[in-house]
Amino acid sequence: MNDVVFKRNELLAQTVIKGLESRNMKGYYAATKAEAMQKAMELIPEKSSVTMGGAMSAHEIGLVEILKTGDYNFIDRDAYEDKRAAMLAAYDADFFISSANAMTDDGILVNIDGNANRVSAIAQGPKKVLFIVGMNKICPDLDSAMKRARNVAAPINVQRFGLNTPCAKTGKCMDCKSPDTICCQFLITRYSRHADRIHVILVNDNLGF
Repeated sequence: MNDVVFKRNELLAQTVIKGLESRNMKGYYAATKAEAMQKAMELIPEKSSVTMGGAMSAHEIGLVEILKTGDYNFIDRDAYEDKRAAMLAAYDADFFISSANAMTDDGILVNIDGNANRVSAIAQGPKKVLFIVGMNKICPDLDSAMKRARNVAAPINVQRFGLNTPCAKTGKCMDCKSPDTICCQFLITRYSRHADRIHVILVNDNLGF
């Protein structure tokens, strides 16, 4: 990332943080992945029960490995034979780790889900939700955020999972009703009624999809 783009992202992040504050959510700026990791560790006390959705951004900053090996009660759904049990355990966790498929520059988070375990945990259940969001996901308004989620994040994810959907072949949303579609549930988080529940670390890097 060149210096001009980095500086622009740095300034834009402050606008996003103000938007989050106006929506009863907390935002933080991290210039690097290492800074994002440090901030996450400040926010998640040791001994906490922690789980997550499929947040590639959390993997990319190294957070998942720390949670698995550190002094945390990490609820690893991949280690559960009964996946439903792992998903249900998430609702009583201290922290749910996620990313966003897209986010507006005034603090609205957009997420799409196939099984709905991720969006349902964001909406209700875990005591706190921590988002790790790369500045590549920031969009100027809700319409463009929805388009990013459907036309960038969704096609990449279905290709990653090897699913048979029209967007896996075209690279863009076809508004399908395929049995493999992951665009089943849409969650727009525009305000948090519960103060100190939703926290967002904005990382000045390209993270996730």
